[in-house]
Amino acid sequence: MILHICTRDEWAAVSEDAEYRAPSLAEIGFIHCSDPGTVSVPANAVYPGRTDLVLLEIDPSRVDARVVWEAGAPPHPDGILFPHIYGPLPRNAVVAVHDFPAGADGSLKLPVSLSVRGNA
Repeated sequence: MILHICTRDEWAAVSEDAEYRAPSLAEIGFIHCSDPGTVSVPANAVYPGRTDLVLLEIDPSRVDARVVWEAGAPPHPDGILFPHIYGPLPRNAVVAVHDFPAGADGSLKLPVSLSVRGNA
């Protein structure tokens, strides 16, 4: 499973048979993603305090484009690899959508709906 952060409105605008194209796909050629253990790194660097976000839970085996694990650009710490999708994201590759609001202190943390899976 890989995760992508977007706004609730951006995801709602994608019709059932369409593909999602994050702004970064046109700007730099790929869609930024994370895994559950690293999603808070870009979330807190780019989106602190936001309450309109969702996490798209993506099954990479359903993505037609290349998915490449690469080092993140600063301010991400060295040594962390992030999955990048080099093409549009088919809507059917998104297996779940999770609310991702910032807490009272403005920080973003992995939602309980994702963090408790391994503990059940």
